[in-house]
Amino acid sequence: MPDTLPTACPCGSGRPLADCCGRWHAGPLYLQAPDAESLMRSRYSAYVLDRLDYLRDTWHPRTRPGDLSPNPAGLRWLGLEVRRHRVTAPDHAEVEFVARSKLGGRAHRLHETSRFERAALEGAPRWYYVDGDLR
Repeated sequence: MPDTLPTACPCGSGRPLADCCGRWHAGPLYLQAPDAESLMRSRYSAYVLDRLDYLRDTWHPRTRPGDLSPNPAGLRWLGLEVRRHRVTAPDHAEVEFVARSKLGGRAHRLHETSRFERAALEGAPRWYYVDGDLR
């Protein structure tokens, strides 16, 4: 994790990190994102901040990888655009987004429609990232 945290939330909301995604990353509201879009934004911020613990804890156990690696040295996350948030059932939703990054002077773009599920797997019901389709 970086030595210093940004003051603005990496998700692009314009709010301070502590009042936005940071409240889901740690403290009394840890893992309590109220909807799939908030969880997706907080996961993007967790990728920017190398919060691998948060990424693991918000990934559905059915699809969670065995290991997550920190960002490669020199990777810069450039921004997030949420294109669509759609509730597909009471406890299921999709979020389409584009995340941009740069590594070694080369720009990268991740365009995905992610699937989320609200479930009580480890205590009270909460949202989990399940999987996604690259576009």
